[in-house]
Amino acid sequence: MTVGSTGTVGGARPELASGATWRVHGSGAPVTLVVHGLGATEGEARIPASGLRGTRVVLTLPGHGGAADPVAGYWSYERVADDVLEAADRVGAERAVGVSLGAGALTRLAARNPTRFERLALLLPAALDRPRGGAVTAIFEQLASGVDAAAEDDGEWLRGIVASGLPEDADVGEYVEQRAATLRRLGPALRTLPGQAPLHDSAELSAVASPVLVIGAAADPLHEPAVAERLAAVLPDARLQVFDSAAPMLDRRAELRRLLTGFLDDR
Repeated sequence: MTVGSTGTVGGARPELASGATWRVHGSGAPVTLVVHGLGATEGEARIPASGLRGTRVVLTLPGHGGAADPVAGYWSYERVADDVLEAADRVGAERAVGVSLGAGALTRLAARNPTRFERLALLLPAALDRPRGGAVTAIFEQLASGVDAAAEDDGEWLRGIVASGLPEDADVGEYVEQRAATLRRLGPALRTLPGQAPLHDSAELSAVASPVLVIGAAADPLHEPAVAERLAAVLPDARLQVFDSAAPMLDRRAELRRLLTGFLDDR
């Protein structure tokens, strides 16, 4: 199966029933699906696709970018994993990269279908077989409160919360404004996802034979490095890299790109 230059496959529109959609970059084999994290800006969602050979298909989940807002009750790892699988099948993706929520959805999908992808890269996994810790959940509660207050303060408090979690020396440009605008569409997700986990039991991953790259961040307040370490430990063929950073997709982008391209393009 090949992906057309417009993002269509076999005449189908690049949109799922949930409202998720995607954009295609590059051409030829292999085809890599990239799944962003919760609240990712459009530019942020494309970062893991940069430099990869072949076709890169960047999925946009409901409530993000140009995708429609999700229906009530959408936000669960199971439903996001369903969208990821449908998109992967429609574009013929052999490999996949997931960030945060995207990593969780791919983890769920790998447990359900351990031979679906030839290679996986799981960046900043937030949970494995138990919900996020109390400190992380507290940040999500702050973000949700910031979303609630945005109607009164035009998002000022929310922007402050977003900015407080970024490295001081990172060149963020308009990132804070864009991420806050995205989060304002995601109040239900901020309240429901922290209480969930992709798996019931990490042993569900024991049949995943494909190589997996797991990337964590030692100082990320939303993604505890212990989750990345546990995930790499239970996968049969995993490589672990933990960056000494709070946001490697912002301040370690060149290193991250080399790591991803080296792993995914390794033949």
